[in-house]
Amino acid sequence: MSEDGSSIPDEEWERFLRDAEAGTPGAPEEPSARARMVGNRLEERSGPPEGWRTHQPPARPAGRVRYVVGFLVAVALLVVALDPGRVTGWFGGDGGGDGEVTAVITTAPGSRSADEVPTPDDPFRGSPATDWEDGPAALTLPEARATGWMSKAQVARALERSRDFMTESNLDPGVLRGERPDEAIALINPEQEDVQQYLAAALTAPSRRNDPLRMFSRFAPSKARVVGDVVKARGSITYREGRRGAVEVTADVTFVYPVVRAAGASDEVTRTIVRREIVMGWDDPAKVITEPGTFTVVSYRSHTANGGCDNHTGYYLPEFAAERVTGGSGEGAEADPYDRDTTMDELLPQGAERKCGVAGRL
Repeated sequence: MSEDGSSIPDEEWERFLRDAEAGTPGAPEEPSARARMVGNRLEERSGPPEGWRTHQPPARPAGRVRYVVGFLVAVALLVVALDPGRVTGWFGGDGGGDGEVTAVITTAPGSRSADEVPTPDDPFRGSPATDWEDGPAALTLPEARATGWMSKAQVARALERSRDFMTESNLDPGVLRGERPDEAIALINPEQEDVQQYLAAALTAPSRRNDPLRMFSRFAPSKARVVGDVVKARGSITYREGRRGAVEVTADVTFVYPVVRAAGASDEVTRTIVRREIVMGWDDPAKVITEPGTFTVVSYRSHTANGGCDNHTGYYLPEFAAERVTGGSGEGAEADPYDRDTTMDELLPQGAERKCGVAGRL
């Protein structure tokens, strides 16, 4: 017994908590996207909830208070280590972890005037994307500055490679034709086992749980193809210091893909619009096991218009006029797929049921 009445001295508890949080002292950690996302969400909240670390309980022996709080923290850390996906669910995820949230909305069949109807020669007609930048030109980078463990030059390189990932995963012609996104995957830390296992499953046997469209833009080659060689885009790339001194780069970009049927002589053009957010962590190799030139996936989520309602094929399946008439316009809330003022948190509320909604100007 210690002097304050607790069964374990304060110094032992403090040492235990430090070890539980840090893992094996002095050894780099294998990154876990789920655990990192939970930690980031805790850090990013405007303030901890009452009763969590900030609450001041009634006066009582300090040692006993530390004993109880220490026990609760230790249990929480143990649960995170054993089942991070369940902890993600506590914070409003879909149960799959890794910030995996996808909402698919389809289009209302409403009529349009002739000057709004897109054509193969003018595939963005009637769309706000007409004034957006073409593809990679939209992915402008912020000014680099020394951040976390990285120098200014290293941050600049991390930003460039983050842009490379967004380009390879969302704009590469082969990937858009349904090919495997090998060059994009090569930029993801191969030591991040949970993400690598997810990608292997998603690209081999796509399903609701393992959906490659959460990270990559791919169209079923038998269903549709991108018309022309221009994809419009608008968004932002930002960065900040993250956990363990990592540089976390956040890309939040909307891509507009004009598509036609893959077969037949029809020249009808529709559009699939994808807003994608991914947070890429460029880790300190002294603290996290990582391959040079690769990043750790911190979180990812997407919101898709006209990608196929309740679609888990691993490819976008855009609807054309005939399918929209027979398939209906969706039962979810109406949304403007070109809206860039709404945040992703507002667009994809945590814990909300995913439904097919209604979008216009496709």
